[in-house]
Amino acid sequence: MRFLLLCLSLLVATPALAVQPDEMLSDPVLEARAREISQVLRCPVCQGETIDESNAPISRDLRLYLRERLVAGDSDTEALDAVVDRFGEYVLFEPPARGINWVLYLAGPVMALLALLVAWRFIGSRRRGEPDEEALDPEESARLDRLMRD
Repeated sequence: MRFLLLCLSLLVATPALAVQPDEMLSDPVLEARAREISQVLRCPVCQGETIDESNAPISRDLRLYLRERLVAGDSDTEALDAVVDRFGEYVLFEPPARGINWVLYLAGPVMALLALLVAWRFIGSRRRGEPDEEALDPEESARLDRLMRD
């Protein structure tokens, strides 16, 4: 019984693929290449899913176009380049580090360094015991005493 439950949980935990039987290629080698390339292509609608996992119509178009290119005799890189030329770099999970994409690669480390700098300054000011407010001068202190007595 435990073995059956374990098998069922493993089946449920596997990702569901949205590739329809009518999209699959008859050549298993080409289909395997298409599946491998699909792992680096993002669904423009779902954004967090590969085109194989997404049920969005645009993902179906991407899957079909990719398979067309492979059937036409393109290599993996040629097919990937054709998809990127047609749909843009946005469909890549890992866009190349060039041009404006450097902002994507550098934004995380720069923000982490800024956060560390702010934290260091904040903690340093707390350690030095800098008062948050200025101390009262004798005249203000006397006035406060009079107000508190009344």
